[in-house]
Amino acid sequence: MTSTQPLAKPDAPRRLSLRAPLDLLFLFCCVLLTADVLVPEIFGQGKTKDYPLWYWAGQQVLDGGPLYPSDIHQSFEFLYPPLPAILLAIPSWFGKIPLYIVLSILNAVAWTCTGVFSNVMTGSGRRPGPWLDALPVVVTVSFAFDMFDLGQPNLVLLAMMLYGFWSLRHQRPWLAGFMFALATAIKVFPVAVLPYLIWRRKWAAVVSTTAFIGILLYVAPAPFRGFERNAAELATWYRGMVGSSSEKGFGQRDEQNWSWVNQSLIAVTHRLVRPINYNQEDPSKPPRTMNIIDVDYRTANWIVLVLSALLGLGFVAVMPRQERRTARSDAEELGILFCLMTVASPLARQYYFMWLFFPMTVLMHRAAFDERANVRLGTWLALGAAGILMLLSLPWFPNVIQAWGNNLIATAILAGSLAWHIRHPPVAAGSDAAAGLKAQTP
Repeated sequence: MTSTQPLAKPDAPRRLSLRAPLDLLFLFCCVLLTADVLVPEIFGQGKTKDYPLWYWAGQQVLDGGPLYPSDIHQSFEFLYPPLPAILLAIPSWFGKIPLYIVLSILNAVAWTCTGVFSNVMTGSGRRPGPWLDALPVVVTVSFAFDMFDLGQPNLVLLAMMLYGFWSLRHQRPWLAGFMFALATAIKVFPVAVLPYLIWRRKWAAVVSTTAFIGILLYVAPAPFRGFERNAAELATWYRGMVGSSSEKGFGQRDEQNWSWVNQSLIAVTHRLVRPINYNQEDPSKPPRTMNIIDVDYRTANWIVLVLSALLGLGFVAVMPRQERRTARSDAEELGILFCLMTVASPLARQYYFMWLFFPMTVLMHRAAFDERANVRLGTWLALGAAGILMLLSLPWFPNVIQAWGNNLIATAILAGSLAWHIRHPPVAAGSDAAAGLKAQTP
């Protein structure tokens, strides 16, 4: 299951091999998931979910039509900044099926890159055997299915962020900043990486990320939409998506934001402290609440703010000082960051938790390679508890379990386990082996 030999280049990504049975199985899964997208469009009544919306957005760019209504109180069809629509316009020019093929290929490549970069960035210095290599893929396969089936970009964003951190580790801060900025320009929540980069004093990456965000949002779309029109559309999008928040909801999808489908820290906290109907996304269902106290909207926001501050301070507290950092602790630190970024997003639907792929991979390496038998067992138990909690999101379990935040709790278990590993490195931390790990740390 695992390899016991240290690697000469522990962070060198491996390539898929057509001679490896599990790699062939992975490619077969990608083909099946692509068929889930293409078969309904070719032989059925058309692919549903978000795919028609992506085609519409691309066609709007090609036809010079508006992406957003002029009145921000009207419902937005397209919830993303202008740049993704321009990127979608290129394959949309060839038609729906070419667009869907491109999106499926992007998801397949992102899935591959996520697995490869996750395994080489764990800081264990060991190459996993085929079964350990495949385990994170198996555990998160339902999230990957959502990525293909819905057409959502979260898996692609995860691959971008991992590649960005891998580039940062190899002293390529400007490339890292571009990847962080591109992910942010597609779907805003990856911008949460900036405070981390500032805290770790990655100034070149901070400047690169900030500069490229401006370029990708304001400059890149201008040749296609015009500078003034792009600026106006970006302002409309910001007011309708980022700047809109009220007791009813936020970001154009009021009926979803407070309902059980959203397991962000914000949504779960509000459901616990305010009498919110967590069935509101489906008017046919009877109203249900789950609050344990009853406060007003303003007080609920203060509670969210306090919880967020405590989580942020807790993260800073467990982060080792610069002179004590190792490749191992950096991986655990980054895993916690991915956990926090997932739940800190105002909207964290089921497929958002695909971002737990990396934290789980790090913990699986600890469970496989840690020198301490009791720590290996405890880590497997933590992973098992998180896995069981995430399984409760499957359709045959009641929605109230998701309303209570089963994925949020699973994320907390993973983050807590990573924090424990940071604060309790193995005895070898003072040995030559640890010095070798430290030498890999940027």
